[in-house]
Amino acid sequence: MRLVLDTSALFSMRDLPLDAEIYTTPGVISELERYGDSRARYWEHALRTSDPVSDSLRMIKKAAEKTGDISRLSQTDLEVLALAKDLGATILTDDYSIQNLARYLGIEYKAVGLVGIKRLVKWKLRCTGCGRTWEERHPECPVCGSPLRTSRSRK
Repeated sequence: MRLVLDTSALFSMRDLPLDAEIYTTPGVISELERYGDSRARYWEHALRTSDPVSDSLRMIKKAAEKTGDISRLSQTDLEVLALAKDLGATILTDDYSIQNLARYLGIEYKAVGLVGIKRLVKWKLRCTGCGRTWEERHPECPVCGSPLRTSRSRK
């Protein structure tokens, strides 16, 4: 069994089977270091660090644009998804946006400390000023210039 861990899985330190091949990305390790967290050190004997293939990362980003998760996922999150795709691995994560995109792509995932998502969600951007919605990302509303927020699509 192959597992790819995101930062939340390492924060949780639950459900990490010792007989699995356990992977993560350099970005996850950097996030832990940025928070001054040393949990990865406890797993360094079993934890393999790898970057995803660039083609996989591009495909993950395209899919994230389709679901609207692109504005909710960090570069590290996208790399975790791409690595799981490359390895045919299950992602351990409590991040709902990672779970959402994984479900959309057919990548197996497992929640670690929280209850996982129940269904796939498509996101859109809604203007806080005029209320118009947009499928694509904009730095601000193209109509009135107000900030955009993500919200669930009713489609």
